[in-house]
Amino acid sequence: MGYCCSSDDFLTPTLTSNPRGTIRCTHVHELRGPRLIRSLLPRRAILTNPDLLPGTPWSRLLEDDFWGTPLKERGSHGSYRPFCVATFRLNYLVGGLDPWGYHLVNVALHAACAGLVVRAARKVLPGRSLAHAMAGLLFAVHPVHGEAVAGIVGRADLLACLFTLVAFLAYATHCDDARTPGPLFLTLLASALATLAKETGIASLALCLLWEFCRGEPQRKGTRWTRRRSVGLVTGTLVLLLIVRLRVGGSPPEFATADNPAARHPSRLARGLTFLYLPAVNARMLLCPSTLSFDWSMDAVPRITTFKDHRNLESAALYAALAGAGLWAAKGLRSASCSMCVKKTGAHTDRCRAANNNNAPISDCYCPKNSTTRASLPASVAISLGFLGLPFLPACNLFFYVGFVIAERVLYLPSVGYCLLLGVGICKFYRIMRRKSRKWGGVTLAISTLLLTLMAAKTLRRNLDWYDEESLYRSALHVNPPKAYGNLGSVLSAQGRIAEAEEAFTQALRYRPNMADVHYNLGILQQGRKNYEEAILSYQRAIHFRPSLAQAYVNLGAALISAGRGTEAAAILRTGASLDGSGLKDRRAHEAARVQALLQLGALYADQGRLQRALAAYREALHALPEHYPPQTSRVLEAERWFLRAQRLAPQDSSVYHHYGVFLSSQGRLAEAAEQHLKAAELSPKDYELAVAGASALRQADRRNEAESWYRHAAGLRPQEARSHTNLGAILHLNGKYKQAAAAYREALRLQPGDATTLTNLHKLAALLA
Repeated sequence: MGYCCSSDDFLTPTLTSNPRGTIRCTHVHELRGPRLIRSLLPRRAILTNPDLLPGTPWSRLLEDDFWGTPLKERGSHGSYRPFCVATFRLNYLVGGLDPWGYHLVNVALHAACAGLVVRAARKVLPGRSLAHAMAGLLFAVHPVHGEAVAGIVGRADLLACLFTLVAFLAYATHCDDARTPGPLFLTLLASALATLAKETGIASLALCLLWEFCRGEPQRKGTRWTRRRSVGLVTGTLVLLLIVRLRVGGSPPEFATADNPAARHPSRLARGLTFLYLPAVNARMLLCPSTLSFDWSMDAVPRITTFKDHRNLESAALYAALAGAGLWAAKGLRSASCSMCVKKTGAHTDRCRAANNNNAPISDCYCPKNSTTRASLPASVAISLGFLGLPFLPACNLFFYVGFVIAERVLYLPSVGYCLLLGVGICKFYRIMRRKSRKWGGVTLAISTLLLTLMAAKTLRRNLDWYDEESLYRSALHVNPPKAYGNLGSVLSAQGRIAEAEEAFTQALRYRPNMADVHYNLGILQQGRKNYEEAILSYQRAIHFRPSLAQAYVNLGAALISAGRGTEAAAILRTGASLDGSGLKDRRAHEAARVQALLQLGALYADQGRLQRALAAYREALHALPEHYPPQTSRVLEAERWFLRAQRLAPQDSSVYHHYGVFLSSQGRLAEAAEQHLKAAELSPKDYELAVAGASALRQADRRNEAESWYRHAAGLRPQEARSHTNLGAILHLNGKYKQAAAAYREALRLQPGDATTLTNLHKLAALLA
């Protein structure tokens, strides 16, 4: 790329850029689009998150969002989860980017949560151990937890659930243990950690207040903390966390229409009916998780635009069931009297007065509503409904819009309430059946076991979907075809299955023609096949649908250069370098693309002999380098290990050697790069671009005679391409073979009259001869 340096720059010939070299300068092989990860790691949350790097101050975690973007920036997602990011950073410090460690932590957290669900069941659910076992086992094997446990970013939900349960159990202990302050302070600490893990963790304190309301006050002698003081401290902490979270989060994040289409629907009726229906869809996933998907955006859940839509019946049934259960629980709590007293006497027994120091009238009873540490059945239902509903409220779209329609990981904490309700229901039903006969009791247990078995089998099957990206995206083709096909195409393309990838991209565009990422990725495929005109059209469509997609400008410029349309390429690259990135989610990728555009523009100007403009573009690129740019080089050693591994796996694949050569050139290791490019050209001697790339690498390594040989070889492969003769003339020019160089330049001008690079080189040659 660029021109060859010598002591007399004005006399040095300029070599034109080869198309493959142009492509790699722009990193066009990096496919865009959402990359939900399995055993690999999430790009924004892990791979490019600067908050995980050892050189980043730990205090930055308190200033950035979940993806490492400063909260003060417009493009910030607003997800404030520093505690979760801290665990990622610890993973990185211990095991680097090995995904095994990240998954191990997630599985361990899920196991801990399942154990705490059993402990919570012992507190909340009355009756024997059957209810506790059912609740814990169902939580452990429920298929809807697949995304939270198998997906690395689901750790936020795991941590929020874990510390919510810790806070709830600690507060229950505080209430049972004469209100000693230790468990109360543990409650406040755990609730703060739950909130710092994910926003839904703030529901932990609301659940503590619900427990207080449902259970009553076991006042004992010598108690240092009164019920009023406990409730006041919990309520104050809840308000404080809300205020801090709202102040830190700033304004609500912006999201694309495709992420939550109903939120941008012009009809209030459609928005209202759709968002009232979404909780019913989530409830169906808990009851019967037969259909699961990594993504529910776009039109995965069609909007409800009329009252005649039959799905409104599902909404009505859900809210009727919740209202009925809530009213029944409230009525039961209201009518509950002191369980230590004889209801018919209307007074406390002697045992009650002795145990609770209570001489108040029965109407003002403040004794425990149950003589044990468990809640009554109405209280159990009320608390289970609290676990089900309170953590789900921030994500339901009913109070404010969020950037998704449905997210299965959001159900991780609410599913605790569902498991508690099902556990108490099965236990109650078993007792009724057991009274009839042992046989019917056995049937009930058999059905319960079958339910757990089916859930476990579905979870195992779902884990296979999460095994790799291809399996995950194929599993969602029937739920969200455009998103699934688009992502599947990216995976297939990365695997070299180009024909399948192109078909996947085409299918995605049939479902949704305005997907900029898919047009962009399709352009990469076409550019890799040297179908430059089709690639140009794809990039132009990507820019049309998303004018802020800076990388599309870079690759469009590369395709235009390859097609010999240098003037248009310069204009496109300048436009891409001038794009404003404020408000974008991935600001780092945008800034990196702007720098690439400037570097590509500088190379183009250098190829055209406009050296002053080239220098200005390079200086502008240097000035535009963002602060986060240097840390990206921290993965150089890892990248080289992967290149060497690829060579061992595919020793006869020329592209492996070519890309390794590109990598070595970027590190300034020109001699080693030349060897790799030469090997690639020798493995594919009929590949014009590899021949030119090899010749250029040899020239840069100052192996000019060998470079001349390969430039001749390239000219023989494409004798009708002006660039071939321009490059051959330039290397002959450098090697002092001036007459042969002049002949090559004249042949290039015959094929492409008026070419600026060739004319510039010819003038330099004339100056030498003069």
